[in-house]
Amino acid sequence: MLKYLSIAFTLIFLSLNVCAQKVEIIQSTNIFEKAPFEACHASTLVDLGKGKIMAAWFGGKHEGSKDVVIWSSIKTGTQWSQPIEIANGIINDTSRFACWNPVLFKTKNGILFLHYKVGLNPRTWWAEYKTSVNNGKTWSEARKLPKDFLGPIKNKPIQLPSGTILYPSSTESLDEKTWAIHIEKSDADGKNWEKININCDTFGVIQPSILSYPNGKLQVLCRSRQNVIVESWSEDNGKTWLKLKATQLPNPNSGSDAVTLKDGRQLLIYNPLTAGKNWWEGRSVLKLAISTDGKNWKDIYTLEDHNQGEYSYPAIIQSDDGLIHLSYTSLRKKIKYFCIKLK
Repeated sequence: MLKYLSIAFTLIFLSLNVCAQKVEIIQSTNIFEKAPFEACHASTLVDLGKGKIMAAWFGGKHEGSKDVVIWSSIKTGTQWSQPIEIANGIINDTSRFACWNPVLFKTKNGILFLHYKVGLNPRTWWAEYKTSVNNGKTWSEARKLPKDFLGPIKNKPIQLPSGTILYPSSTESLDEKTWAIHIEKSDADGKNWEKININCDTFGVIQPSILSYPNGKLQVLCRSRQNVIVESWSEDNGKTWLKLKATQLPNPNSGSDAVTLKDGRQLLIYNPLTAGKNWWEGRSVLKLAISTDGKNWKDIYTLEDHNQGEYSYPAIIQSDDGLIHLSYTSLRKKIKYFCIKLK
């Protein structure tokens, strides 16, 4: 009896702790004010250690334009460096494609990966990547992933205690009717790739993020066409997954991101509206939510709250010092950055 009472009090304490959670804003800024591109989107963040954070995004005339390349900036202290180009879609002197959706990820052995897509559109793009052994000062030549692998589509991979890396991935059919998520995995060096299928039921889903729990339990949260964030769970470190089901969280067919904190709680950054007639409608509000179990979520901070406009495609990480870093597209003209602390 005492055991069950202890468990009950623990759950009540955690619930109250979530509800009472306060957000302290350490920094809020645009990563750049002036840049050599007209539009930008799809930012990603990685902790370089020693207080340095790297961001990357795609930028050019407009999404899908041949001049769109991957740009990067590094935060030292409170200052962001001027954006520099770190990858492009140049094939040869006469052929060039747009770049899409960079994803930065640093492995436990210290290798920094830049994953990104190249191609005409998300139905026909292919996956390329670069590596760096000096925190992005220099990069390897671009390489393609093995045939039929796409790597992380929008959100960061996770690395399991075994060293295995899991990549949240998805595909869009040529006729645009079918969206489906899956997991890809590699060894600790980013080699020996395998694909893990997930039963998507009747959902149209892309751009998953992965959360971790004790004892090999994992969760994915996905963007959907059904006006709701959709989830799946694994009990065996991602080897098998349950059929997708809807959460209680709204989703206006827009990307979200999530992270597992060092204390075991989960943070989600998302647009909490439903879709409108146009693709950008529903992206004018952006919130931060917290959970102890991945099932019950509580909004704890509003990053953007407007009647119109696009504030979307967020990224979220926690650095080694415990601070939380967020970035997202602001009106397709800027990349907004927040550094916060949970109190």
